[in-house]
Amino acid sequence: MEELTNLIFSLCAAPGLPGDERGAAAVIAEELSSLGLRAEIDAAGSVSARFGEAGARERVLLDAHLDQVGLLVVRAEESGLLAADRCGGTDRRVLPGAPVVVHGRRELPGFVLPAKEGEEKLLLDCGLTGEEAAALVAPGDRVSLWQRPAALLGSRISCAALDDRCGCAVLLRCAELLAGEELSCEVILQFSSLEEIGGQGAASGAYRACPTQAIAVDVSFAAQPDVPPEKCGTLGGGPMIGMSPVLDSAMTRRLASLAGHEGIPHTFEVMGGETSTDGDPIAVSRAGVRTALLSVPLRYMHTAAEVIDVRDVERTAQLLAEYLREVRA
Repeated sequence: MEELTNLIFSLCAAPGLPGDERGAAAVIAEELSSLGLRAEIDAAGSVSARFGEAGARERVLLDAHLDQVGLLVVRAEESGLLAADRCGGTDRRVLPGAPVVVHGRRELPGFVLPAKEGEEKLLLDCGLTGEEAAALVAPGDRVSLWQRPAALLGSRISCAALDDRCGCAVLLRCAELLAGEELSCEVILQFSSLEEIGGQGAASGAYRACPTQAIAVDVSFAAQPDVPPEKCGTLGGGPMIGMSPVLDSAMTRRLASLAGHEGIPHTFEVMGGETSTDGDPIAVSRAGVRTALLSVPLRYMHTAAEVIDVRDVERTAQLLAEYLREVRA
């Protein structure tokens, strides 16, 4: 687990907010290269690679998003403080006092000031004068939430950007598990941009890949105090298999059957509508794509202190690998 933990921490350390995922994309491209795979980066900023039987009738798209939530600079105040807004679904409740890194002309550490009641915009203090702020920061600069990565007890870890860099780690680990094996399908790995603001990267990437089926890998809620228990998975309980009208029921049943046969712990996540993941735009790409969803249980979503169990990443990768081994034209 140590090697997989180090991979996840490496992925999470790279900046990659919606619309500027270059840092995370570069790290993923390097990891793909180490697996002997050629990475391509498209106009939307998504990274992709292929392996398996080139030109096979069955083309399986595996998708995880590489962007993370954070903040966006709106303007520099004369005082040197920076006015910012959310970029993606950042949880405002935990932001006051939170450390951040502003990606301006250079990396600027700072923190979020407590917001006034009813105030929509957030203020950041990087210790700048008004003149320094005007010279170093521009509207639109991204701001990452920051927390030192921590290995907790057992196989649990905590840091920012686990949503969805742990899903990216699942795809990389799956490719590693299948290295050198002969498959009867072509596999397209897709690390999508822009998921946190609407899934545009997955939509354009799926259109380009033209898959016959797809599996999206994301995170979902693990049991924590403010989430109803019936909507939660369990840290260490294995992948959460999505069930939704948007998703293909036959693929879902097959994933569940394989998990049971291989002794992979798992739970089900039942949704009455859309999944709010990349699975939604992928499923309606072109004339439609049969799509399934696997999620890694995660606590404290969209904060700098997200928590997962690394065993769930490994088990999700194992389940994906077993599924791909059985795909036939």
